[in-house]
Amino acid sequence: MPEESDIGVTTDFLEYLKVEKGLATLTAAAYSADIAQFAAFLETHRGNLLSATRNDVRTFVHQLLGNGLEGRSVARKLSALRHLYHYLLIDQRIEHDPTLNIDAPQQWRVLPKALARDEMEKVLRRANVPSGGKEAEAIAARDRALMEIFYAGALRVSEIVSLKIEDLKLDTGYALVRGKGDKERIVPLGKTAIEAVSEYISHYRSTLAANKKGNVTPFIFVGRRARKLTRQRVWQIVRKASSDLGRNVSPHMLRHSCATHMVENGADLRTVQTMLGHSDISTTQIYTHLALDRITTVYQKHHPRAKTR
Repeated sequence: MPEESDIGVTTDFLEYLKVEKGLATLTAAAYSADIAQFAAFLETHRGNLLSATRNDVRTFVHQLLGNGLEGRSVARKLSALRHLYHYLLIDQRIEHDPTLNIDAPQQWRVLPKALARDEMEKVLRRANVPSGGKEAEAIAARDRALMEIFYAGALRVSEIVSLKIEDLKLDTGYALVRGKGDKERIVPLGKTAIEAVSEYISHYRSTLAANKKGNVTPFIFVGRRARKLTRQRVWQIVRKASSDLGRNVSPHMLRHSCATHMVENGADLRTVQTMLGHSDISTTQIYTHLALDRITTVYQKHHPRAKTR
């Protein structure tokens, strides 16, 4: 059991975070568990939270890694300790921060999930199945156009629900997208997406965009009575279109699929970076790993000397 002094320190720290920083309950619980684990570790070494040294923190981190805990989880625990000792230093309960100059463990980047090209084709075909009636046909046309733009332009959910008529430049084949930090970028759409969006806007959108008040909505993708699509509704559209795959497909998987398929087909990373709106190319480089996996698989299957005899 942690010492009473450690429990008091943790309680004061969490109360400070809740009041001053508006810390969420789940986050507070995670911080509490991480700090309690460190306090228990210190007790076995005859120490406590207020007397912990840099060597204590390093030994704790190495022990976690040695026990097989993933680097991402260790980094989270170290972050909790950094916040704790920053608070204790400001509150003048300690003179030195033992977490200073402790390098975070290398965090393995989680590769994004992407659909295979044949799976993507099935999803796009499934999105274009109307269920009868004028409004149902309009919804089917909307969903098909939405899915085509997702895959063609690698948009985020927030970007696609905020896309406006004025943002489309169909005659030149691109859309103006406003991404994170309100940064604008130009995204090419491709022939199939342009045809799907043109058909939806020309023949079907007015059925959904009409409402009793006569208000005109600027958004391209709307629900019944001109309501702006919500993020939750877009998730439902994607899941409905992908229901036959037997996989939990998310809108972000369509974005990843676009980027992965482009890299597989030889697109350079700078172009993909610009298209996706990544500020750092290291974020885009994760797609090279996916493409390499695909290349390796094809190589092993088709190269005459790739297989072991």
